[in-house]
Amino acid sequence: MRSKSKSAARNATADRVDQEAYVVAQNAKPQFLAEMIEQGEWTQVLVFSRTKHGANKLATHLDKQGISAMAIHGNKSQSARERALSMFKSNKIRVMVATDIAARGLDIADLPHVVNYELPNIPEDYVHRIGRTGRAGKAGNAVSLVSDVEEGYLWDIEKTMKKNIPLFRIDDRGEKIAVPRPATRSKKSRPAPGQQNRGGGGRSGGGRSQGGGGRSQGGGGRPQGGGGRPQGGGGRPQGGGGRPQGGGGGRPQGGGGRSSGWRIERSAESFTRS
Repeated sequence: MRSKSKSAARNATADRVDQEAYVVAQNAKPQFLAEMIEQGEWTQVLVFSRTKHGANKLATHLDKQGISAMAIHGNKSQSARERALSMFKSNKIRVMVATDIAARGLDIADLPHVVNYELPNIPEDYVHRIGRTGRAGKAGNAVSLVSDVEEGYLWDIEKTMKKNIPLFRIDDRGEKIAVPRPATRSKKSRPAPGQQNRGGGGRSGGGRSQGGGGRSQGGGGRPQGGGGRPQGGGGRPQGGGGRPQGGGGGRPQGGGGRSSGWRIERSAESFTRS
């Protein structure tokens, strides 16, 4: 019963909030957001940043672009957070950049826009974020900026909400282009960054293997027992084949390299099938 009620709440949130996502390279996000706010003539925008430093940096960038903004996070004093919130509610600043923890308990009536500057790695946090808009039966707007490393986060969010979020890119002419979506996520697609730790058990199959390969336990990057040259001679570590299996050289298994779901072609900044 509890899981059904949670699912119903997620669906209700999704129905009253207009959601969309844009493919944007990480280093292009600050200017992309500034242009979106200006061109859309948005007057009140709550932006979620994953880190305190990122929140400060983005607020400073927007201010320099002539878009009044302030950041709130755990390193800010209580008085500073209250001042920022008061100015935001009274429309004295257009943008408030917040971390998830700092935004807990915020009650902002008639908030028209929420932006996920970075997607959260926990799908439920996404639901809580966009739930700041579209309250009291009113329509709301939630925009997410998705870089290549956030592909897995978007998949997980859609799976949790049982809803596809329309994905777009902006071409060289400034046109809004819909990005085709695969019907299903490939089983070979790498998990979202940070998701390997879910359910305990450290890292599995990806980054560093415990037993051998790239970095061995207590080895500092060299095979055990070696002093610059691996035991047994021949220029190759025992049990290896030139490239370590874990995460030391080349491409780590299961974590980096290629994803067989979507990827972003950096030249076109669009998701395509691998």
